[in-house]
Amino acid sequence: MRDYTTRALDVAQGKGASYADIRIVRRETQDISVKNGIVQTLSLDDDFGFGVRVIANGAWGFASSNRLTEEEIDRVAAQAVTIAKASALTKDRDVEIGPAEVHVDSYATPMEIDPFDISLEDKIDELMSADKEARSVTGLAMAQSTMGFLRETKTFASSEGSFIEQTLVESGLGITVHAVSEGEMQQRSYPNSFGRHQGTAGYEFIKKWDLPGHARGAAEEAVALLSAPQCPSKTTTLILDGPQLALQVHESCGHPIELDRVYGTEAAFAGTSFLTPEKLGNFRYGSEVVNLVADATTPTGLGTYGYDDEGVPAQRTDIVKNGEFVGYLTSRETASQLRKTHPEAPERSNGTMRADGWNRVPIVRMNNVSLLPGEPTLDELIADTDDGIYMLTNKSWSIDDKRLNFQFGTELAYEIKNGKLGQMVKNATYTGMTPQFWGGCDAVCNVGHWHVWGTPNCGKGQPMQTAHTGHGTAPARFRNVQIGIM
Repeated sequence: MRDYTTRALDVAQGKGASYADIRIVRRETQDISVKNGIVQTLSLDDDFGFGVRVIANGAWGFASSNRLTEEEIDRVAAQAVTIAKASALTKDRDVEIGPAEVHVDSYATPMEIDPFDISLEDKIDELMSADKEARSVTGLAMAQSTMGFLRETKTFASSEGSFIEQTLVESGLGITVHAVSEGEMQQRSYPNSFGRHQGTAGYEFIKKWDLPGHARGAAEEAVALLSAPQCPSKTTTLILDGPQLALQVHESCGHPIELDRVYGTEAAFAGTSFLTPEKLGNFRYGSEVVNLVADATTPTGLGTYGYDDEGVPAQRTDIVKNGEFVGYLTSRETASQLRKTHPEAPERSNGTMRADGWNRVPIVRMNNVSLLPGEPTLDELIADTDDGIYMLTNKSWSIDDKRLNFQFGTELAYEIKNGKLGQMVKNATYTGMTPQFWGGCDAVCNVGHWHVWGTPNCGKGQPMQTAHTGHGTAPARFRNVQIGIM
C-alpha cells in the first residue's frame, strides 16, 4: 500500500497540490433477515476503491476510482488537482487546515469473536429462534429479525507524512414485531427500533443482547398495546428510556454541534444550526445535570475508531458541561476557521471527519455523542416522580433544520402515578424546543443503566452519505413537557 499511496501523493504534489491525502478502503458487509420463519435477506457485499483529496490554489479537489493500478492512481490524483484549481476560480477564501497532523500508526477494533468466522447456519438459527419465540404469542401478525456485520479496512496517507492503517468491525442485531387488530397496528422492537442495535465489536455483541431471550416479551407488549388507552394530552413530567434518549441526543444535540452546519456548508439537506459561533462558551444549553461529550474512544461505540478520515486521532471532547455549551465537532478546516473568531478554541480538529466509503469526501460527522450518567437508579427516579409518563423506544421523529423544534413518538409508554408505573398507553408523543427541553432535565440515571446505543443510518450531505454513530445514555427525567400532541 505504501507504494500506491506514495505515488498518489507525489503525482498530486507534482501537479501543484500544496496538500494531498489518499484513502484506500475495502468494505465487507453481511446482512441477514428472517421474516415470519422465512429467510428474507442474505447478502454479502465487498466494495473496494480509493479517493484522493487535495488542496491546490487554496481550494479543495477530490477524485476517486475502484481500480487500484499505477495508471489509475496517476489519473485520479491529477484529476483531483484539476478539480481543485477549477474550484479556486470561485473561492471566497483560501482553505486553511491548521497545524500538520503526522501519525504513523495502526488500529483495530477490539473484539473476542470475529463475526465473519461464524457460519451462516449459526446466525440464521439464532434469528429463527427469536422469530419462533415472538410468533408463539397469540395475536402477533409479523416478526422480523435481522443481523448485520461490517469489516472496513482503511489505509490513509498524507503529504504531511501520515501513514495509518485501520480495521473497523461492527456487529448488529434486532427484532421488530407487529400486532394488528381492527385496522390498527402496534409494534415493539428490541434492543432498539429501526432494524437493529449495532456496535464496534465482534460476535460477542450478538450473544450479549440475546435476541431469542427477549423476543417473546416484545411480542407480548405489541399485542397488549392494541387494547391500551391512547396517550393523554397534557403538560407533565417525562422520563425517557435509554434508546429513545439516544435519538433525542442524536437529533437535538449531535447535529447542531457539527461545525460545517454552523458555517453553512451543510445547509440544503436539513442543515444549519441554532448553535451559532457567538454561543460558544456563552450559552446555557441545559440544566446543570446535562453533560455531553463527543468521544471516539468509547468501547463498542458505533462512532469508535483510531483516527478519522483526515488522519486526526480519536479523542474525547466536552460539548456541554454543567449545562453550558462549550464545544463543537470540528474538521481541520473548521477548527482553523473557528480560531479566527474564538482564539480560546482548540487549535486542532477533534477528529470527527468521516466519509461513507472511498468515493465520498470526508465531512464532519458525529462519533459517540453521549449524555454522561448521573446518580439515581431508574426505580429511584420513578419513585421520586408523583405524576408523569415513562416513554420507551423511538417510533417517529421530526425536527426542524436548525434543530430547535422537535416532536417524537415512542412505541410504548406507561403512566406514572404516586411514584409507581401505572397503566400502559399507546401512540405516545412529546414535543418541545431544544434549550427549554434540556433545561428541564433534572435527573439522569446512573452508570448501571448507561449503554452506548448505535445509530447506523444517519444521513447527511449531497451526494448522500450514511454514517454510523453512537450515543451513550441512561434514562433521564424532564419537567414540564407537552405530551400527546398527534
